[in-house]
Amino acid sequence: MSEQAAAVSLAGVSKTFAKGQVRALEDIHLDIRPREFVSLIGPSGCGKSTLLRVIGDLVGASSGQVTVNGKSAARARADHDYGIVFQDAVLYDWRTVAKNVALPLELAGWNRRRRGERVVEMLELVELAGFGDHHPWQLSGGMQQRVAIARALAFSPALLLMDEPFGALDEMTR
Repeated sequence: MSEQAAAVSLAGVSKTFAKGQVRALEDIHLDIRPREFVSLIGPSGCGKSTLLRVIGDLVGASSGQVTVNGKSAARARADHDYGIVFQDAVLYDWRTVAKNVALPLELAGWNRRRRGERVVEMLELVELAGFGDHHPWQLSGGMQQRVAIARALAFSPALLLMDEPFGALDEMTR
Protein backbone atom coordinates (compact mmCIF):
# COMPACT_ATOMS: atom_id res chain seq x y z
CA MET A 1 0.00 0.00 0.00
CA SER A 2 1.48 3.36 -1.00
CA GLU A 3 1.80 6.16 1.50
CA GLN A 4 -0.56 9.12 0.99
CA ALA A 5 0.84 12.60 0.55
CA ALA A 6 0.48 14.83 3.58
CA ALA A 7 -2.55 17.12 3.79
CA VAL A 8 -0.38 19.45 5.86
CA SER A 9 3.40 19.37 5.88
CA LEU A 10 5.67 21.54 7.99
CA ALA A 11 9.40 21.37 7.36
CA GLY A 12 11.66 23.30 9.71
CA VAL A 13 9.00 25.91 10.49
CA SER A 14 9.97 28.63 12.93
CA LYS A 15 8.22 31.85 13.87
CA THR A 16 9.63 34.74 15.84
CA PHE A 17 8.04 38.02 16.90
CA ALA A 18 9.42 41.32 18.18
CA LYS A 19 12.31 41.38 15.72
CA GLY A 20 13.44 37.91 16.71
CA GLN A 21 13.22 38.46 20.46
CA VAL A 22 10.21 36.17 21.01
CA ARG A 23 10.47 32.65 19.62
CA ALA A 24 6.95 31.21 19.25
CA LEU A 25 7.86 28.20 17.10
CA GLU A 26 11.23 26.57 16.50
CA ASP A 27 12.12 24.01 13.83
CA ILE A 28 8.71 22.32 13.66
CA HIS A 29 8.49 19.21 11.48
CA LEU A 30 5.03 17.69 11.10
CA ASP A 31 3.11 15.72 8.49
CA ILE A 32 -0.65 15.32 8.81
CA ARG A 33 -2.23 12.81 6.45
CA PRO A 34 -5.67 13.21 4.84
CA ARG A 35 -8.54 12.27 7.18
CA GLU A 36 -6.32 12.39 10.28
CA PHE A 37 -7.67 14.21 13.31
CA VAL A 38 -4.85 15.98 15.12
CA SER A 39 -5.01 17.94 18.36
CA LEU A 40 -2.29 20.29 19.55
CA ILE A 41 -2.10 20.21 23.33
CA GLY A 42 0.05 22.40 25.51
CA PRO A 43 0.04 25.22 28.04
CA SER A 44 -1.10 28.71 27.22
CA GLY A 45 1.50 30.64 25.25
CA CYS A 46 3.36 27.62 23.85
CA GLY A 47 2.60 28.42 20.18
CA LYS A 48 -0.49 26.32 19.35
CA SER A 49 -2.47 29.25 17.94
CA THR A 50 0.61 30.61 16.17
CA LEU A 51 1.13 27.24 14.48
CA LEU A 52 -2.49 27.21 13.25
CA ARG A 53 -2.12 30.78 11.98
CA VAL A 54 1.06 29.83 10.09
CA ILE A 55 -0.66 26.80 8.52
CA GLY A 56 -3.63 29.02 7.64
CA ASP A 57 -1.38 31.68 6.08
CA LEU A 58 -2.58 34.35 8.51
CA VAL A 59 1.01 34.96 9.61
CA GLY A 60 4.10 33.98 7.71
CA ALA A 61 6.71 31.59 9.04
CA SER A 62 10.06 33.19 9.82
CA SER A 63 11.71 30.14 8.28
CA GLY A 64 10.81 26.74 6.94
CA GLN A 65 8.19 25.51 4.51
CA VAL A 66 4.43 24.99 4.91
CA THR A 67 2.42 23.04 2.36
CA VAL A 68 -1.30 22.29 2.42
CA ASN A 69 -2.56 19.68 -0.03
CA GLY A 70 0.75 19.96 -1.88
CA LYS A 71 0.44 23.76 -2.29
CA SER A 72 1.91 26.70 -0.48
CA ALA A 73 -0.24 27.86 2.43
CA ALA A 74 -1.04 31.05 0.49
CA ARG A 75 -2.23 29.11 -2.58
CA ALA A 76 -4.28 26.73 -0.41
CA ARG A 77 -5.94 29.73 1.27
CA ALA A 78 -6.76 31.30 -2.09
CA ASP A 79 -8.16 27.97 -3.32
CA HIS A 80 -10.38 27.59 -0.20
CA ASP A 81 -8.70 24.30 0.70
CA TYR A 82 -9.35 24.88 4.39
CA GLY A 83 -11.65 26.65 6.80
CA ILE A 84 -10.61 28.30 10.05
CA VAL A 85 -12.59 28.65 13.27
CA PHE A 86 -11.09 30.77 16.04
CA GLN A 87 -11.58 30.84 19.82
CA ASP A 88 -13.85 33.85 19.35
CA ALA A 89 -16.58 33.72 16.73
CA VAL A 90 -15.24 36.74 14.74
CA LEU A 91 -18.61 37.70 13.25
CA TYR A 92 -19.73 41.04 11.83
CA ASP A 93 -22.47 42.47 14.06
CA TRP A 94 -23.96 44.57 11.24
CA ARG A 95 -24.49 41.48 9.07
CA THR A 96 -27.21 38.94 9.74
CA VAL A 97 -26.32 35.35 10.58
CA ALA A 98 -27.06 34.35 6.97
CA LYS A 99 -24.90 37.16 5.60
CA ASN A 100 -22.04 36.22 7.93
CA VAL A 101 -22.15 32.63 6.68
CA ALA A 102 -22.45 33.84 3.07
CA LEU A 103 -19.54 36.29 3.27
CA PRO A 104 -16.75 34.01 1.95
CA LEU A 105 -19.06 32.75 -0.80
CA GLU A 106 -19.93 36.34 -1.72
CA LEU A 107 -16.25 37.29 -1.85
CA ALA A 108 -15.61 34.26 -4.08
CA GLY A 109 -18.26 35.46 -6.54
CA TRP A 110 -21.01 32.92 -5.93
CA ASN A 111 -24.36 34.15 -7.26
CA ARG A 112 -27.12 35.05 -4.80
CA ARG A 113 -29.24 31.93 -5.38
CA ARG A 114 -26.32 29.54 -4.97
CA ARG A 115 -25.13 31.40 -1.84
CA GLY A 116 -28.62 31.28 -0.36
CA GLU A 117 -28.92 27.54 -0.90
CA ARG A 118 -25.54 26.89 0.67
CA VAL A 119 -26.31 29.13 3.66
CA VAL A 120 -29.53 27.20 4.32
CA GLU A 121 -27.57 23.91 4.22
CA MET A 122 -24.91 25.21 6.59
CA LEU A 123 -27.38 26.68 9.09
CA GLU A 124 -29.27 23.39 9.15
CA LEU A 125 -25.99 21.54 9.70
CA VAL A 126 -25.20 23.59 12.83
CA GLU A 127 -28.83 23.52 13.99
CA LEU A 128 -29.47 27.23 13.44
CA ALA A 129 -32.17 27.01 10.78
CA GLY A 130 -34.58 29.87 11.45
CA PHE A 131 -31.88 32.21 12.78
CA GLY A 132 -30.61 33.50 9.43
CA ASP A 133 -32.26 36.91 9.86
CA HIS A 134 -30.89 37.44 13.37
CA HIS A 135 -27.75 39.46 14.09
CA PRO A 136 -24.85 38.02 16.09
CA TRP A 137 -25.59 40.25 19.08
CA GLN A 138 -29.01 38.56 19.33
CA LEU A 139 -27.43 35.10 19.80
CA SER A 140 -25.77 33.33 22.71
CA GLY A 141 -22.02 32.80 22.59
CA GLY A 142 -22.49 29.16 21.63
CA MET A 143 -24.84 30.07 18.80
CA GLN A 144 -22.36 32.66 17.53
CA GLN A 145 -19.64 30.03 17.49
CA ARG A 146 -21.87 27.70 15.48
CA VAL A 147 -22.34 30.50 12.93
CA ALA A 148 -18.54 30.75 12.66
CA ILE A 149 -18.32 26.98 12.17
CA ALA A 150 -21.01 27.13 9.46
CA ARG A 151 -19.03 29.88 7.70
CA ALA A 152 -15.81 27.85 7.87
CA LEU A 153 -17.57 24.84 6.35
CA ALA A 154 -19.29 26.81 3.56
CA PHE A 155 -16.77 25.74 0.89
CA SER A 156 -16.69 22.12 2.09
CA PRO A 157 -12.97 22.41 2.81
CA ALA A 158 -10.77 19.34 2.89
CA LEU A 159 -9.10 20.72 6.04
CA LEU A 160 -10.59 22.47 9.05
CA LEU A 161 -8.28 24.40 11.39
CA MET A 162 -9.90 25.00 14.76
CA ASP A 163 -8.45 27.06 17.60
CA GLU A 164 -10.47 26.10 20.72
CA PRO A 165 -13.79 26.74 18.96
CA PHE A 166 -15.98 24.79 21.37
CA GLY A 167 -15.29 26.74 24.55
CA ALA A 168 -18.53 28.74 24.24
CA LEU A 169 -20.66 25.69 23.42
CA ASP A 170 -22.67 23.77 25.98
CA GLU A 171 -21.83 20.11 26.65
CA MET A 172 -24.72 18.71 24.60
CA THR A 173 -23.78 20.73 21.49
CA ARG A 174 -20.07 19.87 21.74
